[in-house]
Amino acid sequence: MEWIANPSVGDWLREQLDEDYSSMHGVVPRGYPAYARVFHPAAVRSMPDRAVPTHQEWDRLAPEEQGRLIDLFVDAPTTWGETAAAFGTTLHPLAQWQRIVRTPPEEDWRTRIAPDGREFSAPIDGELDVDALAGVAAHLIAHTRTPDAGYAALWEGTGSLVGYLGESPSRVFFPMGGDPNHEAMLNRSTHDPFNNVFRKPSWQEGILSREISEGPRLRLPGRDHVLFSAPPRIFTDRGWVLDVPWRDRIAEEHGFPPSAQGPSIIWPEDRAWVVVTEVDFDSTVVAGSAELIRAICADERLEALPISEGADLGWNGDEVNG
Repeated sequence: MEWIANPSVGDWLREQLDEDYSSMHGVVPRGYPAYARVFHPAAVRSMPDRAVPTHQEWDRLAPEEQGRLIDLFVDAPTTWGETAAAFGTTLHPLAQWQRIVRTPPEEDWRTRIAPDGREFSAPIDGELDVDALAGVAAHLIAHTRTPDAGYAALWEGTGSLVGYLGESPSRVFFPMGGDPNHEAMLNRSTHDPFNNVFRKPSWQEGILSREISEGPRLRLPGRDHVLFSAPPRIFTDRGWVLDVPWRDRIAEEHGFPPSAQGPSIIWPEDRAWVVVTEVDFDSTVVAGSAELIRAICADERLEALPISEGADLGWNGDEVNG
Protein backbone atom coordinates (compact mmCIF):
# COMPACT_ATOMS: atom_id res chain seq x y z
CA MET A 1 0.00 0.00 0.00
CA GLU A 2 1.29 3.40 -0.94
CA TRP A 3 0.25 7.03 -0.88
CA ILE A 4 -1.08 8.20 -4.25
CA ALA A 5 0.42 11.59 -5.05
CA ASN A 6 -1.83 12.00 -8.11
CA PRO A 7 -5.38 11.52 -6.79
CA SER A 8 -7.01 11.93 -10.21
CA VAL A 9 -7.74 8.19 -10.11
CA GLY A 10 -10.65 9.14 -7.86
CA ASP A 11 -12.06 11.93 -10.04
CA TRP A 12 -14.83 9.64 -11.28
CA LEU A 13 -16.37 9.75 -7.80
CA ARG A 14 -16.84 13.51 -8.00
CA GLU A 15 -18.74 13.14 -11.24
CA GLN A 16 -21.28 10.84 -9.54
CA LEU A 17 -21.84 12.94 -6.40
CA ASP A 18 -24.34 15.72 -5.80
CA GLU A 19 -23.13 19.17 -4.82
CA ASP A 20 -25.58 19.31 -1.90
CA TYR A 21 -26.52 16.99 0.94
CA SER A 22 -30.25 16.73 0.28
CA SER A 23 -29.75 12.96 -0.04
CA MET A 24 -27.01 10.45 0.63
CA HIS A 25 -25.53 11.26 -2.77
CA GLY A 26 -23.63 14.19 -1.35
CA VAL A 27 -21.16 11.48 -0.29
CA VAL A 28 -22.34 8.23 -1.92
CA PRO A 29 -21.99 7.96 -5.73
CA ARG A 30 -25.06 7.54 -7.90
CA GLY A 31 -25.39 5.03 -10.68
CA TYR A 32 -25.12 1.68 -8.89
CA PRO A 33 -27.83 -1.00 -9.18
CA ALA A 34 -28.33 -1.35 -5.42
CA TYR A 35 -27.34 0.10 -2.03
CA ALA A 36 -27.14 -1.19 1.54
CA ARG A 37 -26.95 0.62 4.84
CA VAL A 38 -24.74 -1.14 7.40
CA PHE A 39 -25.66 0.10 10.88
CA HIS A 40 -22.74 0.83 13.21
CA PRO A 41 -23.03 -1.09 16.51
CA ALA A 42 -24.43 0.77 19.51
CA ALA A 43 -23.72 0.01 23.18
CA VAL A 44 -25.88 -0.99 26.13
CA ARG A 45 -25.33 -1.06 29.88
CA SER A 46 -27.67 -3.18 31.97
CA MET A 47 -27.63 -1.33 35.31
CA PRO A 48 -26.42 2.26 34.86
CA ASP A 49 -27.77 3.52 38.21
CA ARG A 50 -26.46 0.77 40.48
CA ALA A 51 -23.54 1.73 42.72
CA VAL A 52 -20.21 0.29 41.65
CA PRO A 53 -18.67 -2.00 44.34
CA THR A 54 -15.71 -0.69 46.30
CA HIS A 55 -12.36 -2.47 46.00
CA GLN A 56 -12.98 -4.21 49.33
CA GLU A 57 -16.48 -5.34 48.27
CA TRP A 58 -15.15 -6.54 44.91
CA ASP A 59 -12.43 -8.66 46.51
CA ARG A 60 -15.03 -10.46 48.66
CA LEU A 61 -17.08 -11.53 45.64
CA ALA A 62 -16.82 -14.97 44.07
CA PRO A 63 -15.33 -15.04 40.53
CA GLU A 64 -18.70 -15.90 38.96
CA GLU A 65 -20.34 -12.95 40.74
CA GLN A 66 -17.54 -10.66 39.54
CA GLY A 67 -18.19 -11.84 35.98
CA ARG A 68 -21.90 -11.18 36.32
CA LEU A 69 -21.32 -7.65 37.59
CA ILE A 70 -18.89 -6.91 34.76
CA ASP A 71 -21.65 -7.83 32.32
CA LEU A 72 -24.00 -5.42 34.13
CA PHE A 73 -21.73 -2.41 34.42
CA VAL A 74 -19.56 -2.57 31.30
CA ASP A 75 -20.91 -1.37 27.96
CA ALA A 76 -21.68 -4.25 25.62
CA PRO A 77 -22.24 -4.02 21.86
CA THR A 78 -25.85 -4.01 20.78
CA THR A 79 -27.85 -3.68 17.60
CA TRP A 80 -30.26 -1.05 16.38
CA GLY A 81 -32.90 -3.78 16.28
CA GLU A 82 -32.47 -4.60 19.98
CA THR A 83 -32.52 -0.88 20.78
CA ALA A 84 -35.74 -0.34 18.84
CA ALA A 85 -37.35 -3.28 20.64
CA ALA A 86 -36.37 -1.80 24.02
CA PHE A 87 -37.88 1.59 23.18
CA GLY A 88 -40.93 0.28 21.33
CA THR A 89 -39.89 1.83 18.02
CA THR A 90 -39.27 0.40 14.55
CA LEU A 91 -36.01 -0.42 12.82
CA HIS A 92 -36.31 0.30 9.09
CA PRO A 93 -33.87 1.31 6.31
CA LEU A 94 -34.07 5.07 7.01
CA ALA A 95 -34.27 4.84 10.81
CA GLN A 96 -32.49 7.58 12.76
CA TRP A 97 -30.95 6.92 16.16
CA GLN A 98 -32.44 9.91 17.99
CA ARG A 99 -35.92 8.78 16.97
CA ILE A 100 -35.24 5.11 17.67
CA VAL A 101 -34.49 6.06 21.29
CA ARG A 102 -37.45 8.51 21.50
CA THR A 103 -35.40 11.65 22.21
CA PRO A 104 -37.55 14.65 23.20
CA PRO A 105 -36.66 17.97 21.57
CA GLU A 106 -33.60 19.68 23.03
CA GLU A 107 -32.50 16.58 24.98
CA ASP A 108 -29.31 14.56 24.50
CA TRP A 109 -29.84 11.60 22.15
CA ARG A 110 -26.40 10.10 22.67
CA THR A 111 -27.31 8.28 25.90
CA ARG A 112 -30.90 7.27 26.70
CA ILE A 113 -32.52 5.06 29.34
CA ALA A 114 -35.02 2.54 27.96
CA PRO A 115 -38.28 1.69 29.78
CA ASP A 116 -36.65 -1.53 31.05
CA GLY A 117 -33.89 0.48 32.79
CA ARG A 118 -31.06 -0.28 30.41
CA GLU A 119 -28.85 2.54 29.17
CA PHE A 120 -28.27 2.71 25.41
CA SER A 121 -25.41 4.73 23.90
CA ALA A 122 -25.38 5.94 20.31
CA PRO A 123 -23.20 4.36 17.61
CA ILE A 124 -19.92 5.98 16.66
CA ASP A 125 -20.18 8.34 13.70
CA GLY A 126 -17.73 7.94 10.84
CA GLU A 127 -16.19 4.65 11.94
CA LEU A 128 -17.18 1.09 11.06
CA ASP A 129 -15.57 -1.19 13.64
CA VAL A 130 -12.98 -3.69 12.44
CA ASP A 131 -15.19 -6.75 12.92
CA ALA A 132 -18.06 -5.31 10.90
CA LEU A 133 -15.67 -4.07 8.22
CA ALA A 134 -14.15 -7.56 7.98
CA GLY A 135 -17.62 -9.03 7.56
CA VAL A 136 -18.51 -6.59 4.80
CA ALA A 137 -15.14 -7.03 3.07
CA ALA A 138 -15.64 -10.79 2.88
CA HIS A 139 -18.56 -10.13 0.54
CA LEU A 140 -16.85 -7.27 -1.29
CA ILE A 141 -13.93 -9.36 -2.53
CA ALA A 142 -16.35 -11.95 -3.93
CA HIS A 143 -18.01 -9.29 -6.10
CA THR A 144 -15.06 -7.68 -7.88
CA ARG A 145 -12.59 -8.82 -10.52
CA THR A 146 -9.82 -6.93 -8.70
CA PRO A 147 -9.86 -8.02 -5.01
CA ASP A 148 -6.12 -7.37 -4.80
CA ALA A 149 -6.11 -3.91 -6.34
CA GLY A 150 -8.05 -0.92 -5.10
CA TYR A 151 -8.05 2.33 -3.16
CA ALA A 152 -8.73 3.74 0.29
CA ALA A 153 -9.48 7.43 0.87
CA LEU A 154 -9.23 9.01 4.32
CA TRP A 155 -10.90 12.31 5.19
CA GLU A 156 -8.09 14.67 6.10
CA GLY A 157 -9.96 16.24 9.02
CA THR A 158 -10.10 13.16 11.24
CA GLY A 159 -7.96 13.10 14.37
CA SER A 160 -4.33 14.00 13.89
CA LEU A 161 -3.98 12.35 10.49
CA VAL A 162 -2.10 15.18 8.79
CA GLY A 163 0.46 17.60 10.12
CA TYR A 164 0.27 21.34 9.66
CA LEU A 165 2.14 24.59 10.09
CA GLY A 166 0.95 26.15 13.33
CA GLU A 167 1.72 27.31 16.84
CA SER A 168 0.33 24.45 18.92
CA PRO A 169 0.49 20.68 18.50
CA SER A 170 -2.67 18.92 17.38
CA ARG A 171 -2.50 16.70 20.46
CA VAL A 172 -0.42 16.33 23.61
CA PHE A 173 0.37 13.03 25.34
CA PHE A 174 0.66 13.33 29.11
CA PRO A 175 2.49 10.66 31.11
CA MET A 176 0.16 8.29 32.96
CA GLY A 177 0.47 8.61 36.72
CA GLY A 178 3.16 11.28 36.52
CA ASP A 179 3.80 14.30 38.71
CA PRO A 180 0.47 16.25 38.73
CA ASN A 181 2.27 19.58 39.10
CA HIS A 182 4.40 18.81 36.06
CA GLU A 183 1.32 17.77 34.08
CA ALA A 184 -0.46 21.00 35.07
CA MET A 185 2.55 23.00 33.91
CA LEU A 186 2.54 21.19 30.56
CA ASN A 187 -1.17 21.82 30.17
CA ARG A 188 -0.74 25.55 30.84
CA SER A 189 2.15 25.80 28.41
CA THR A 190 0.12 24.32 25.54
CA HIS A 191 -2.85 26.61 26.18
CA ASP A 192 -1.07 29.84 27.19
CA PRO A 193 -2.59 32.54 24.92
CA PHE A 194 0.05 35.15 25.89
CA ASN A 195 3.02 33.04 24.90
CA ASN A 196 1.25 31.73 21.80
CA VAL A 197 1.03 35.28 20.46
CA PHE A 198 4.82 35.41 20.20
CA ARG A 199 5.41 31.82 19.15
CA LYS A 200 6.40 31.42 15.52
CA PRO A 201 4.50 28.83 13.49
CA SER A 202 6.38 25.57 13.15
CA TRP A 203 5.60 22.19 11.63
CA GLN A 204 3.29 20.19 13.90
CA GLU A 205 3.65 16.48 13.22
CA GLY A 206 0.68 14.36 12.24
CA ILE A 207 0.39 10.62 11.74
CA LEU A 208 1.34 11.01 8.09
CA SER A 209 4.62 12.46 6.85
CA ARG A 210 5.00 16.10 5.94
CA GLU A 211 5.24 15.18 2.26
CA ILE A 212 1.85 13.47 2.38
CA SER A 213 0.33 16.08 4.68
CA GLU A 214 1.17 18.86 2.25
CA GLY A 215 0.48 16.80 -0.85
CA PRO A 216 -2.47 16.80 -3.28
CA ARG A 217 -5.92 15.73 -2.12
CA LEU A 218 -8.84 13.88 -3.65
CA ARG A 219 -11.30 16.76 -3.54
CA LEU A 220 -14.96 15.78 -3.24
CA PRO A 221 -17.94 18.00 -2.35
CA GLY A 222 -17.37 19.27 1.18
CA ARG A 223 -14.56 16.79 1.91
CA ASP A 224 -10.88 16.51 0.96
CA HIS A 225 -9.23 13.09 1.25
CA VAL A 226 -5.76 11.58 1.37
CA LEU A 227 -5.66 8.70 -1.11
CA PHE A 228 -3.80 5.38 -0.83
CA SER A 229 -3.59 2.25 -2.91
CA ALA A 230 -5.18 -0.53 -0.85
CA PRO A 231 -6.13 -4.06 -1.91
CA PRO A 232 -9.72 -4.65 -0.74
CA ARG A 233 -8.72 -8.12 0.48
CA ILE A 234 -6.70 -6.62 3.34
CA PHE A 235 -9.85 -5.45 5.13
CA THR A 236 -11.13 -9.01 5.53
CA ASP A 237 -8.51 -9.41 8.29
CA ARG A 238 -9.23 -7.40 11.45
CA GLY A 239 -5.46 -7.00 11.84
CA TRP A 240 -5.30 -4.59 8.88
CA VAL A 241 -4.49 -1.76 11.29
CA LEU A 242 -0.98 -3.20 11.61
CA ASP A 243 -0.26 -2.98 7.89
CA VAL A 244 -1.67 0.32 6.66
CA PRO A 245 0.66 3.30 6.15
CA TRP A 246 -1.62 5.52 8.25
CA ARG A 247 -1.15 3.40 11.40
CA ASP A 248 -0.88 5.73 14.41
CA ARG A 249 2.69 4.97 15.43
CA ILE A 250 3.01 8.26 17.34
CA ALA A 251 0.33 7.14 19.81
CA GLU A 252 2.01 3.74 20.11
CA GLU A 253 5.23 5.44 21.15
CA HIS A 254 3.28 6.87 24.09
CA GLY A 255 1.96 3.51 25.20
CA PHE A 256 -1.31 3.27 23.27
CA PRO A 257 -2.25 0.03 21.47
CA PRO A 258 -1.93 -0.15 17.66
CA SER A 259 -4.72 1.68 15.87
CA ALA A 260 -5.56 3.26 12.53
CA GLN A 261 -8.36 5.42 11.23
CA GLY A 262 -10.98 3.49 9.30
CA PRO A 263 -11.16 4.41 5.60
CA SER A 264 -13.78 6.95 4.58
CA ILE A 265 -14.11 5.45 1.09
CA ILE A 266 -13.00 2.09 -0.34
CA TRP A 267 -13.33 0.91 -3.92
CA PRO A 268 -11.71 -1.73 -6.12
CA GLU A 269 -9.83 -0.96 -9.29
CA ASP A 270 -12.73 -2.20 -11.41
CA ARG A 271 -15.18 0.10 -9.53
CA ALA A 272 -17.61 -2.78 -9.04
CA TRP A 273 -18.67 -1.29 -5.71
CA VAL A 274 -17.96 1.58 -3.34
CA VAL A 275 -18.02 1.63 0.47
CA VAL A 276 -18.60 5.03 2.11
CA THR A 277 -18.22 5.72 5.83
CA GLU A 278 -19.07 9.41 6.02
CA VAL A 279 -17.76 11.19 9.11
CA ASP A 280 -21.24 12.45 10.03
CA PHE A 281 -23.08 9.15 9.40
CA ASP A 282 -23.73 6.51 12.06
CA SER A 283 -23.89 3.88 9.36
CA THR A 284 -21.82 2.82 6.35
CA VAL A 285 -23.29 2.73 2.85
CA VAL A 286 -22.29 0.10 0.30
CA ALA A 287 -23.07 0.69 -3.38
CA GLY A 288 -22.80 -2.24 -5.77
CA SER A 289 -24.58 -5.03 -7.57
CA ALA A 290 -27.92 -6.40 -6.43
CA GLU A 291 -26.20 -9.70 -5.62
CA LEU A 292 -23.65 -8.00 -3.36
CA ILE A 293 -26.31 -6.05 -1.50
CA ARG A 294 -28.41 -9.16 -0.95
CA ALA A 295 -25.40 -11.01 0.43
CA ILE A 296 -24.53 -8.23 2.87
CA CYS A 297 -28.10 -7.82 4.10
CA ALA A 298 -28.47 -11.59 4.57
CA ASP A 299 -25.29 -11.90 6.67
CA GLU A 300 -26.33 -12.45 10.29
CA ARG A 301 -22.99 -11.09 11.50
CA LEU A 302 -23.99 -7.69 10.17
CA GLU A 303 -26.97 -5.42 10.74
CA ALA A 304 -27.75 -4.12 7.27
CA LEU A 305 -30.81 -3.18 5.24
CA PRO A 306 -31.23 -2.30 1.56
CA ILE A 307 -31.88 1.35 0.73
CA SER A 308 -32.95 3.02 -2.50
CA GLU A 309 -30.96 5.37 -4.67
CA GLY A 310 -31.60 8.91 -3.47
CA ALA A 311 -32.27 7.83 0.12
CA ASP A 312 -32.39 10.58 2.73
CA LEU A 313 -30.18 9.53 5.64
CA GLY A 314 -30.61 12.84 7.43
CA TRP A 315 -32.36 13.20 10.77
CA ASN A 316 -35.63 14.08 9.06
CA GLY A 317 -35.54 11.00 6.86
CA ASP A 318 -37.08 8.80 9.56
CA GLU A 319 -40.80 9.34 9.06
CA VAL A 320 -41.77 6.01 10.62
CA ASN A 321 -40.57 6.91 14.12
CA GLY A 322 -41.39 10.60 13.81
